[in-house]
Amino acid sequence: MNKVLDAIRERSSTRGYTPEPLTEEELDILLQAGLQAPTAANRQEIHFTLLSGSHPLLQELEAEKNRLREITTPAHNFYYEAPAVVIISADSTYKWGSLDAGIAVENMALAAQSLGLGSLIIGCILDAMQGEKKAYFADALKLPPAYEYKIAIAFGHKAVTKEPHTYDASAQITRL
Repeated sequence: MNKVLDAIRERSSTRGYTPEPLTEEELDILLQAGLQAPTAANRQEIHFTLLSGSHPLLQELEAEKNRLREITTPAHNFYYEAPAVVIISADSTYKWGSLDAGIAVENMALAAQSLGLGSLIIGCILDAMQGEKKAYFADALKLPPAYEYKIAIAFGHKAVTKEPHTYDASAQITRL
């Protein structure tokens, strides 16, 4: 079968990683996959901020997410100790920024799958990234002016595996 279709069919969210870091080549491939995603009107307004899994900002984001959700004893952090996390932001004044970020993150997830890596698309820090500490996190992450968080993705070598999700095509597809 087609390699792209195989990657789509086989990909699942990874919620457990080995401590092995990604190589610069792997990181470059993943970032290039995001950069190669189409954007509305070819504005290319999305921005990628790469952090190592040990970066202190990830702990701050985790703490703020937990505070806002009133979680006192989390079972894990939001990126499951992945060795690399990419925060994707976009121009807050552009109505297609969220859509463009979603396309880019899917490109990156499929690229990770094709490299034999795990990935986890992350939305759960939205409240922390757009809450009362929005300006602090935007500055700390060096987001371009007027840009805001849209989505994130964690990458690493899989320590756990999970079957791809199932679906009910008859309930989810309408053919006219």
